[in-house]
Amino acid sequence: MDPEWEDDSSVMDVLDKQIVHGLVCDARIPFARLGAILGVSEQTVARRYRSLRKLGILHVSGQVNVVPLGHARWILRLESAPSRAVALAESLARVPDLNWVSLLSTGSEVMCVCRPRSLERRDELLLRQLPRVSQLKGMVAHEVLRAFPFEEEWPRYGHLLSAEQLRELGPRPVLWEPTGPKSSVVLSREDEIMMTVLGRDGRAPYAQLAAATGWSATRVARRMSELLEAGVLYFDLDFALERMGYTARASLWLQVRPGHLDGVGKAMATHPEVAYVAATAGPSNLMASIACRDASHLYRYVTERLGPLEGINNVEVTPVLRLFKQSQALVEVDRVTVLP
Repeated sequence: MDPEWEDDSSVMDVLDKQIVHGLVCDARIPFARLGAILGVSEQTVARRYRSLRKLGILHVSGQVNVVPLGHARWILRLESAPSRAVALAESLARVPDLNWVSLLSTGSEVMCVCRPRSLERRDELLLRQLPRVSQLKGMVAHEVLRAFPFEEEWPRYGHLLSAEQLRELGPRPVLWEPTGPKSSVVLSREDEIMMTVLGRDGRAPYAQLAAATGWSATRVARRMSELLEAGVLYFDLDFALERMGYTARASLWLQVRPGHLDGVGKAMATHPEVAYVAATAGPSNLMASIACRDASHLYRYVTERLGPLEGINNVEVTPVLRLFKQSQALVEVDRVTVLP
């Protein structure tokens, strides 16, 4: 294990990190089962989880993966006047199709991820709604061609568990990528309601989901399993990085020679600093999100980890000044958000 990552937080102790790893593997794992695996009581796990949520360190949310539904993900870079950038980011954070809304270090550029649920919604957002925003001076849209999977998801606390504990937890399901025909799943109104509740709290009890959808708890559990198996539903964990000891968050925009693109993406997916890496269409053909301790750690990552990789022609590093929204859904189903 890289020494940079051995003791990355004074807020979280070893048990907290073990609990986080358990949730990374299975976001809805029963606390009784997780406690049995970790050798502590169900009450201890529940208390630690509530504390992490109360401190704002951890949030579990359920998300819709639009790829198996036949739709693309987009990474948008939006240019604004410096005096209007914060207002733009705040507006974008209220749009249900947009996630990971960040103000970049230029002070005039906002980045976000767009996951439109239909071609009509894509065109409305990218071709009509966003271009009319008064703060917007320019936009570059990168279509995500392939997100590279990780053997272990960030923040990579698996080394704190024994081999037997890791076997009992099992691996986290890999997010579905397009290798064949799109899913035949059609989301119903009740599915959408369930997704909205899970967006607010990925561990919402079945009874709460049943009350919201009008289904029985058994039907909710069955439908959730179907959507998970189809890859349409997945669970994401959001973290307060600064409280965990990571003060340098950045987006990397790489230009890689085509013959080396797959190799560079797979290599970066093994780096502890990388939380997301994807091949994209656009001015750059590889994008990554990284978390480092500080600027020195960021420098060492770029020079010592990226530098030796063959095929990289150029790297643009854009530190994140402020994160306005992570993956969690913040709006109600069917609620319309009008950008200024």
